[in-house]
Amino acid sequence: MNQTDALDPRVLNYIRQGSLIVGGVGLVLGVAGAFFGLEQFWQSYLLAYVFWLEIPLGCLAILMLHHLVGGRWGFMIRRLLETGAMTLPLMAVLFVPLLFGLNKLYSWTDPELVAQSALLQHKSVYLNMPFFLTRTIVYFIIWIGLAYLLNRWSLAQDRLAEPTLTRRMRRLSGVGMILYILTATFAAYDWLMSLEPEWFSSIYGLLFIVGQVLATFAFVVIVLRWGSNRQPLVGVVARSDFNDLGNFMLGFVMIWAYISFSQFLIIWSANIPEEAVWYYHRSQGGWQWVGLGLILFHFALPFLLLLSRRAKRQAWLLATLAALIIVMRLVDLFWLVVPAFHPTGLHLHWLDGVAPIALGGIWLAAFAWLLAGKPLLPRHDPRLQEVLEHE
Repeated sequence: MNQTDALDPRVLNYIRQGSLIVGGVGLVLGVAGAFFGLEQFWQSYLLAYVFWLEIPLGCLAILMLHHLVGGRWGFMIRRLLETGAMTLPLMAVLFVPLLFGLNKLYSWTDPELVAQSALLQHKSVYLNMPFFLTRTIVYFIIWIGLAYLLNRWSLAQDRLAEPTLTRRMRRLSGVGMILYILTATFAAYDWLMSLEPEWFSSIYGLLFIVGQVLATFAFVVIVLRWGSNRQPLVGVVARSDFNDLGNFMLGFVMIWAYISFSQFLIIWSANIPEEAVWYYHRSQGGWQWVGLGLILFHFALPFLLLLSRRAKRQAWLLATLAALIIVMRLVDLFWLVVPAFHPTGLHLHWLDGVAPIALGGIWLAAFAWLLAGKPLLPRHDPRLQEVLEHE
């Protein structure tokens, strides 16, 4: 394979056009649904937005991890990660509509409700609109800045073959990883946990981060499986590459389960009503079946299959499992978000399906557009040459 080769632009153009059509239809249906129930529209839009934000942020995190530790697994998906991270400006734009629905989503924006709660008054130093908006702007500035610099230096390395760029990207990734963990944690507190502002969990942000990384590994497995049957990747992507990515998926499935159970165990053992009510809302009225589904299909089934080395080296099987994990990531976010608005019983609205399709079509179109013309392997990264020569 010539490392300057990129995927066939005609194929990416078909994907872009198809995604835009699907996204456009979903967007029209979503806007129509807003006329019949504006509050439901904002709830569904928030769910869809957080779901699709997982992959760009996960791409940024894994990209920085690769720059820090290296490894063949990272070189096979590095361009996919850079492309995914570069969709963060789009996600910043897609956040703007949420600004018009904040008062419908977050109870702490209601002065009368805050006046009736001593706890909300205490938290108002943090949970207030000016500080919320300022933090959001800071998050996106940091995320987009990291993605832009890593992508710019990586492409510059393709042109200039300058080895110092590798060290520069590694140094930035060291600082960037710390910034990412901090900003993603507080974003989870702001956008999701504050939907129920009287409840708090210090593990919540880490659960949000692990979900991002798991969703991203699942996404790149699907894309790599699709591209491995097309030029210029035919004969380049090895079964060992899928095995490595499968190992990462296994690890983060286990971490997700561990953190989820740890949060439940701590709150259950403490038995504090203000904390336990969060799980009470998600364990009755039909929500308990969603939780059981997460245990079975977000943890048990992927865990058992990913233990098998043979399953991880079968690209089609690993991609199928990755698709299941992505679906369960949406279900997990559904279980986290929607009971905040409907605590008495399971509530599923057709907009909860349309909104992710609409935003997903837009995001995939942007991803295909940014990927077009990019060489699929970094040309002059000295670590890549060492890997290829060793093998």
